[in-house]
Amino acid sequence: MGLVDGLRQLAQRYPALVALLAQVLATALLVAIVLLGISVAGWRLDWMSAGLLHGLLAASMGRWLGLSRFWWWLNLAFAPALLVFAGAPLPSWVFLLAFLILLLFNWNSFGERVPLYLTGAQGTQLLAGVVEQQVAPLRFVDLGCGPAGSLLALARKFPEGQFVGVETAPLSYLLALLRSLFQANCSIRYQSLWRTDLAEFNVVYCFLSPAPMAELWQKACKEMQPGTLLVSNTFAVPGVPADQQLQLNDWRDSSLLLWRIPN
Repeated sequence: MGLVDGLRQLAQRYPALVALLAQVLATALLVAIVLLGISVAGWRLDWMSAGLLHGLLAASMGRWLGLSRFWWWLNLAFAPALLVFAGAPLPSWVFLLAFLILLLFNWNSFGERVPLYLTGAQGTQLLAGVVEQQVAPLRFVDLGCGPAGSLLALARKFPEGQFVGVETAPLSYLLALLRSLFQANCSIRYQSLWRTDLAEFNVVYCFLSPAPMAELWQKACKEMQPGTLLVSNTFAVPGVPADQQLQLNDWRDSSLLLWRIPN
């Protein structure tokens, strides 16, 4: 087993330790970059720019070492947050950029009442178990697929199936589209979930919010074939008990809720 493989296994058991290692490695790399910039071109970074670069390096390093998305964001924000609380001046464009990024990731929360939720590794693993039990040919859609991490993981695991993600948040859609370019059995549509014909699919997955679930259930019953499967991460259909519930045992104490479409 190589060093990187060992660290990736360590990241599964002791993520905080690997996150700390990523911070240390990012610091060493940042010092090397700053010294090289000064010696070659007289290039100097202000404190906040250095902090932002450090955060990006630490986040990328942590992701390469196998940390989850949660630790990616934590590593990204750690050094800039320290500088902000220490009183370092923050350029005004940083606030504008952060606002625009949040807006482009959560654009559909205005019209569809659905913020960005990401399916974690445990959720993807349980969902793969559900998909594995379905009768071929598999036609799977993720309503609001975000950057398509879980969708692509399933598409790679089940190459005989067809996987579709629909997304209307511009930045999430762009990331999902780029990531899916080389996955032949996966496609991404810039399309509202309400304009998606669910009759095409025998497994419909969503991780939305409480607000649209009643209406989505009506849409599923109208369009999906009897016996096909609707799967919701965390959010229930009001007044309609799930046929099956799979506990995730994550920090949200969430679960996958499964309904077979009735006759």
